[in-house]
Amino acid sequence: MAVLLFFLWIILNGRITLELVLVGAVVTAVVYFLACKALGYSLKKDVQLLRNFPVVIIYMMNLVLEIIKASVSVIALIWSGTRKPDPVFVEFHSGLKEEMQNVILANSITLTPGTYTVIQKGDYFLVHCLREEMGQDMSESSFVKLLRRVQ
Repeated sequence: MAVLLFFLWIILNGRITLELVLVGAVVTAVVYFLACKALGYSLKKDVQLLRNFPVVIIYMMNLVLEIIKASVSVIALIWSGTRKPDPVFVEFHSGLKEEMQNVILANSITLTPGTYTVIQKGDYFLVHCLREEMGQDMSESSFVKLLRRVQ
C-alpha cells in the first residue's frame, strides 16, 4: 500500500523533482502509519495481498467475462418472443471461510446481469435469478473456485 500511495503522490503532482520525492516519501509514511492505526492495515496484509495478486487479476478477468456472458443471455431473453423470465430464488452455501470472500462473491453475483444477492450471512446465500438455469451450480461457480484459491 505504501508503494501505491507513493506512486499516487507522484502521479498527482505530475512531475518528479528531488523535493517532491522527499516530501512524498514523508507524506506516504505518515498516511501509511495512520492507515495502519485507523484501518488495521499491516505489512503482513500487504504481503498477503501481493501473494494473491495473480489470483485477483484472474478473478477480475473472470468477472468481466461472466458479466459479458450474462449480458448476452439477458439480451437474448429480452429479444426472444417465446422465452419469458421465470424468476426463482436459489439458496446455497459457498463453503468459503473468510467473510471478505463471501462479500466479494455476493457483490460479484449482484454485478452479473440476471442475478442479485438478496441475503448473505456467513457462507449462506439467497440469490434471485431471472431464470432457473442462471442459478444452477452456484456453489461450484468459477467465482467460488477462484475465491477458494485466495489465501
